[in-house]
Amino acid sequence: MAERIVIAGAGGFGRETLDVVEALIAAGEPLQLLGVVDSGPRQVDLGRLAERGIVYLGTEEEWLPTAAGDERFVTAIGSPSVREAVAQRLSNAGLRATTLIHPRAVIGSQARIGDGVVITSGVQVSTNVTIGDHVHLNPASILGHDATLADFVSVNPGAIVSGNVVVETGVLLGAGSVVLQGLTVGAEATVGAAACVTKDVEAGTTVVGVPARILGDGSAAT
Repeated sequence: MAERIVIAGAGGFGRETLDVVEALIAAGEPLQLLGVVDSGPRQVDLGRLAERGIVYLGTEEEWLPTAAGDERFVTAIGSPSVREAVAQRLSNAGLRATTLIHPRAVIGSQARIGDGVVITSGVQVSTNVTIGDHVHLNPASILGHDATLADFVSVNPGAIVSGNVVVETGVLLGAGSVVLQGLTVGAEATVGAAACVTKDVEAGTTVVGVPARILGDGSAAT
């Protein structure tokens, strides 16, 4: 029986997640895409869904009363904090998250992958990597051996997480950023695009540049 899937989020990553679902269906996976929910979609995003024949199911408030209860969801929203809030609401409504891994992603041995994860095309996950719930791995991102990503992490396109790195809950790693071997990025921190993290990053901070430094501070990230 096909798994019935709803995507939460009509924006850019939502549509990239639709690409993952469509690739899995083309590869023979027993999935049925029901459509997309979004509480504040832009007209341009609704138009792009319509162009590819994807059903907009309405806001969460409109759709949830009509749900059968057997649907599985993925929260395809780039902001870790917004993603967490939406995932919590859908879980509280009794729905279960599903994980989507593009057929052209490479997953190493002994990887542990949580619920609600989206892994897009071209991602490389090395051996003994642990990935928490509702993590997003954008195209061409790389996770080195023994890396650990907690829940609600976003790894944007082309970012590299080196071996033995710990990325705590709700972190966003910007496009093309690099976190060097053995470091920790604290919860809800943001690493700017193309930054190179050479020291541990404190929770809740934003670091930018090469080497990465706290935004608005001349001192190195610690």
